[in-house]
Amino acid sequence: MKNLKTLERLQQIHNLIAIENTGSPRELSNLLQISERSVHLLLEQLKDYNANICYSRSRKTYYYCEDFDLQVSISVNVLTNNEVTQIFGGSYFLQTKLHIASYLQ
Repeated sequence: MKNLKTLERLQQIHNLIAIENTGSPRELSNLLQISERSVHLLLEQLKDYNANICYSRSRKTYYYCEDFDLQVSISVNVLTNNEVTQIFGGSYFLQTKLHIASYLQ
């Protein structure tokens, strides 16, 4: 869940930067209900994705110095036990079942 929250926050910050309406770092942290340090960590993460982010003191907003777009998509696939067993080659589930079987004896 932590990773999903981080992705959600990255998308929120990206959207605000894209429209150049982030406010100061403190205002942005209040808006997202996170610490200023977390704001800076998220900005660094965007920079790791090659986002060239600038800050305007006069307008009190972050903005992209160069074109940048971030698209976050999350996919959840539900697998049956047979599909999971095939993915893991059965070793994980085989060990678990053997442990349960030895406990039942």
